[in-house]
Amino acid sequence: MQRNARKLWLFLTCGFLLAGITITASAQTVSGPIEPRAGTWKPWVLKSGSELRLPAPPDAAATEVELAELRALAARRDDDALAQIRYWDAGSPAYRWSGIAVDRIPQGPVRGLNAARQIALVQVAVYDATIAAWDSKYAYRRPRPSELDPSLLTALGNPRSPSYPSEHAAAAGAASAVLAYLYPADTKLFADKAEEAARSRVLAGVQYPSDVRAGLELGHAVAARVIERAKTDGFDQPWTGPIPTGPGLWNGTNPLFPSAGTWKTYVLPANSQFRPGPPPAHDSAKKTAELAELKNFPRTFDTNEKAFFAQTGSGIFGYWYGMASQWIFEDRRDDNAPWAARAYALMSVAQHDVMVACWDAKFTYWAIRPFQLDPQVTTLFPTPNHPSYPAAHGCGSGAIAAVMAHLFPRNAAFITAKAEEMAWSRLWAGIHYRSDIEAGLALGRSVAQVVIERAKSDGAQ
Repeated sequence: MQRNARKLWLFLTCGFLLAGITITASAQTVSGPIEPRAGTWKPWVLKSGSELRLPAPPDAAATEVELAELRALAARRDDDALAQIRYWDAGSPAYRWSGIAVDRIPQGPVRGLNAARQIALVQVAVYDATIAAWDSKYAYRRPRPSELDPSLLTALGNPRSPSYPSEHAAAAGAASAVLAYLYPADTKLFADKAEEAARSRVLAGVQYPSDVRAGLELGHAVAARVIERAKTDGFDQPWTGPIPTGPGLWNGTNPLFPSAGTWKTYVLPANSQFRPGPPPAHDSAKKTAELAELKNFPRTFDTNEKAFFAQTGSGIFGYWYGMASQWIFEDRRDDNAPWAARAYALMSVAQHDVMVACWDAKFTYWAIRPFQLDPQVTTLFPTPNHPSYPAAHGCGSGAIAAVMAHLFPRNAAFITAKAEEMAWSRLWAGIHYRSDIEAGLALGRSVAQVVIERAKSDGAQ
């Protein structure tokens, strides 16, 4: 009896190992579907997840034809196909596109304000496309290919959600179209990446060709709504106002995006809602003490390194999204496409809206920069070409870190410390006064709280 039982166990174990997907899919089924109500979560640009609900998936006869195609592809699956599958399957569908956007966008001449807008456009598009995809998924509940044909050899375990439409294709269609709008010279590059991402799910055997076609179509439709918003958000509005003159006022030329304080926001009802009070007067005892503090700061290799890093695109954006991606993996949320896309979108919205609010304050007060007030100030690098108060790094770091602390509470203390470091590095570099940084951090955290309150009522809790 024991010998027969052992033989049966070995037989079953070998069968599961050879068809690795079977054991994985079985384990996933036990843990339940991924966010079956995510299609009802509140989007950013769409009115609802159902606004762009797709037509029904192909019927049984058409599905059988697609299954035959998948079986043929599985028989020809080679190392190149497996490499594509592994690349695009790493993390959530938003993971690769978040990385592409965060790496590509800050390469532009203006890494801060302008990049915050562009990254938010991409992340919002991916999130809304994911929510719309989940609406259609659970409206039709199409089984995954190997659920209908257990003989189909898949390269991956079946995700715990219906097959139609492809979430990877939806994210790819949305992100690639928005990136192409922002960088039209690279349209083909982004389109090719989107096709590869979508195709990888068919090559893996976890979705039908019609799933990825529908996903790309849905992603493009969402991107069109996001692009429509971008065209009317005030970014292209010319600035014709004069640069004010007088003691204690910024005295440069061609300031960066002086009208950005009027851009359309995602959560702030008024861009001036959290505008801080005026900075210390240029001839006040407080400003004199602040100027002396930054001039006398004892720079070290460590503080210089931190200040230089904070000035890079990686410091402003990549660092935060890299940490978020790591913790999504660590928290085992990388298979939860709606949650991951939501996290990236919330972070980007907070950083976008606070930068708009920051520019509202900057060009209300036109505060003088340290090197303009005292030519003896030595900076680590050229001072950004806009007024001093409040500090943009304080604003951006304070906002994105507070949202991340909400999303990843076990890391809250670490995140808050990093925001402080990023903000104070501007004093270490000699380009901001203490009051600039304090006002920036406070503004960032105020805007983040609005984003967090919105998140608490978006249906994902």
